[in-house]
Amino acid sequence: MKSAVETLSPTRAKLTVEVPFEELKPSLDKAYQTIAQQINVPGFRRGKVPPMVIDRQVGRGAVLEQAINEVVPQKYVEALQSHDLQPLAQPDIEVTRMDDNETLEFTAEVDVRPEITVPDYSGLTAEVEDTEVSDEDVQVQIEALRERFGSLADVERPAADGDFVVIDLVATKDGAPVEGAEVSGMSYRVGRGGMLEGLDEALIGMSAGDDTTFTSQLVGGDLVGEDVEVQVKVTQVQAQELPEFDDEFAQLASEFDTADELTDDVRNRLGNGKRLEQAAAARDAVLEKLLDLVEVPLPEGVVTDELNQRRDSIEQQLAHAGLTLDSYLEDEGQTQDEFEADLERRVRDSVAAQFVLDEVANTLELTVDQNELTQHMVMRAQQSGQDPQEFANHMFEHNHVPELVAEIRRGKALAQIVEGATVSDASGNVVDLKNLRPDGTLGDPAEAGDAADEESATTGDAEDDTTEA
Repeated sequence: MKSAVETLSPTRAKLTVEVPFEELKPSLDKAYQTIAQQINVPGFRRGKVPPMVIDRQVGRGAVLEQAINEVVPQKYVEALQSHDLQPLAQPDIEVTRMDDNETLEFTAEVDVRPEITVPDYSGLTAEVEDTEVSDEDVQVQIEALRERFGSLADVERPAADGDFVVIDLVATKDGAPVEGAEVSGMSYRVGRGGMLEGLDEALIGMSAGDDTTFTSQLVGGDLVGEDVEVQVKVTQVQAQELPEFDDEFAQLASEFDTADELTDDVRNRLGNGKRLEQAAAARDAVLEKLLDLVEVPLPEGVVTDELNQRRDSIEQQLAHAGLTLDSYLEDEGQTQDEFEADLERRVRDSVAAQFVLDEVANTLELTVDQNELTQHMVMRAQQSGQDPQEFANHMFEHNHVPELVAEIRRGKALAQIVEGATVSDASGNVVDLKNLRPDGTLGDPAEAGDAADEESATTGDAEDDTTEA
């Protein structure tokens, strides 16, 4: 087999492959055997029909086509390997020449991974916001905790924003009830939103026993986006009564004896959470600085596929929350063009980051062990609300494990890059990322040193074992 490669762009290549007929012969023999099992010819047993008879009955062209369909993918992969190309999508293949008993020639155009030269990233600097926990932040958390232990009491007054109401609701289209758009005895908090456009406005001012009708649009089902008439009746109006935030409440809601101790714990937890958010922002900021230093050609096909996947994912999440994309954009004060431009920018940055981090991971020869893969699967399963075992089974069955391994390698590569960078907060303080624990607390630098020594010793033992082997 002979092959040549033509670079159409930094991210697209064209392979031209010539296959001598003798290399096609095993697939041709297999095609004859397959067809012999499929046809009935008087005078011959099934599977014993000679090739010359098959040529007359079925046609030589059909046999060649079946052989070509088998051999082309094999030779395409061999050509990729011989030219050290990494495809990013399915190829566009065209058979350009088929001379019986002589030569098969085909071309394959495919998006390929671009060649990237990663610049020196050891001196990168970045800035992130301070991790300030305000009294308002603490109060919001305390109020949420009080609401968890709150109770509801019926009130003899019209419903106001923040009240709870028990409602019966039915949507109709042209006088007929809409299937799946009917609820009875449902508790709903006025002002919560996310159910039906116009529901909160209709409920404010209604008392128990009142009913009203308004026009809205459904966010799911066969009539999504169409106007329907919604009739809602209030059967109860309830106000939420919250417990006093005192020492007794602290003992009820936590392991602390006093309200001050509980408040301090809330503040500390918020601080840990903000520290984790700051660390994530630091990684993003350092990566952005690195991307500014390198030119990354992007395959438009890959960008388009990623855009479509992101767009579909966003619309599914909005639908799950009872929102449409139009209503979401209206709430955000964003036009459709602005949304699309922002989405495309984020997708292009994401694809570029993947290419750069893959190159760093290859340069550093980063590997992934089974324990790291297992932990990553568990984390991904928790994020998607799935059972870890079911998630793992799905990943293996659909051959998604290489994608997970790539994610882990990119994460390790980014960690190496961030470790060599200097990150400061808005006040000029250096952000300590090296000693940050997974729960957001800061460890003792000595602990990090001991862990590094232990890891070094483990690595050394492994290297010794490899050498002996």
